[in-house]
Amino acid sequence: MPAFHETPRFPRGFRCASRNVGLKPDAKDLTLFVSDVEAAAAAIFTRNHFPGAPVIVGRETIKAGRLRAIIANSKCSNVATGATGVANARRMAAAAAQELGTSADRVLVSSTGVIGVQLPIEKIERGVVGMSADLQLDPLVGAEGIMTTDTFPKALSLSVGDATITWVAKGSGMIEPNMATMLAYIFTDAALDAETLDRLLREAATRSFNMLSVDTDTSTSDTCAILANGLAGAVDEAAFREALIAGCIRMTETLGRDGEGAEHLVRVTVRGALNDREARFVAKSVLNSPLVKTMVHGADPNVGRLLMAVGKCFDCTIRPDATDAWINGHQVVRGGERLGFEDGVVRAALAAEVVDLEIALGVGDARAVAYGCDLTK
Repeated sequence: MPAFHETPRFPRGFRCASRNVGLKPDAKDLTLFVSDVEAAAAAIFTRNHFPGAPVIVGRETIKAGRLRAIIANSKCSNVATGATGVANARRMAAAAAQELGTSADRVLVSSTGVIGVQLPIEKIERGVVGMSADLQLDPLVGAEGIMTTDTFPKALSLSVGDATITWVAKGSGMIEPNMATMLAYIFTDAALDAETLDRLLREAATRSFNMLSVDTDTSTSDTCAILANGLAGAVDEAAFREALIAGCIRMTETLGRDGEGAEHLVRVTVRGALNDREARFVAKSVLNSPLVKTMVHGADPNVGRLLMAVGKCFDCTIRPDATDAWINGHQVVRGGERLGFEDGVVRAALAAEVVDLEIALGVGDARAVAYGCDLTK
């Protein structure tokens, strides 16, 4: 497992800035992420049928596989805003491009916040002026400007050979994907082309962000982008892949722990499934169950809820007599039957901040992990 830096830092040639431009009363609400040189880039977006204007524009922008910058605002998501919203997203890219001395087709736009409100584009156009002078090396500064209901800014980084990978993300509610579940930006100084980045990003997202659910709801604004400016030179692709997946999983766990009102990070591991699709489906079924979520919150080892959530996966291969289950390492089900475990011991295990629920289906070799949180008052 790669070692994460104690204090997150940017790769060579990347900087960020954030400021308040009047979208929020006081907090930072606009962020710029910038590469000193043009970077190869790839991105994946929400599959929601009501994508935000920035997603519509971003899908066009990323086709070139090249970016210099990302501009992102919070408070207003620019969703359900029609042609005016799309025009405003383009104006946002143009404003950032003018400030940075690049072209609008090299700027990815993101917006997060309230749905159905027109973006106050004039505030952004005025506010971005001079931001290039604020660019600096702390990725947490950029994370502050994209927070909505997040309780803390989210950034992490690690080294791969001579290269660095840095993740900056936001997400707290409306998180359940068919993609990246939130805004997540990944920066590296490794030399990788856009096609390779796209392949690696999709694999990493499948293992991480796409297995995250806070509330079963898929956002209209989900965006996950990766930029590689090549300033560190070539890197071993296998090592980079391993590090990319590890960082995406770490960020997924961070987002799950910060689910709106959450008190526990919940990880559901399903093994022994017939295939990968069924493993992921069963893991999500257990994680998304309100009864399982409240079981965790109440520290109540009601294992019938685990079996219910597995058993309702009608289109999956489930053999009750082969199904086992554990709560934080304590086996509570064997062969589909509740074991006579020590109730107080398992209650204490459920009270831990991180709760691991494990299900063994006994029908195959596939495995999946889903990440989320409990359901509190």
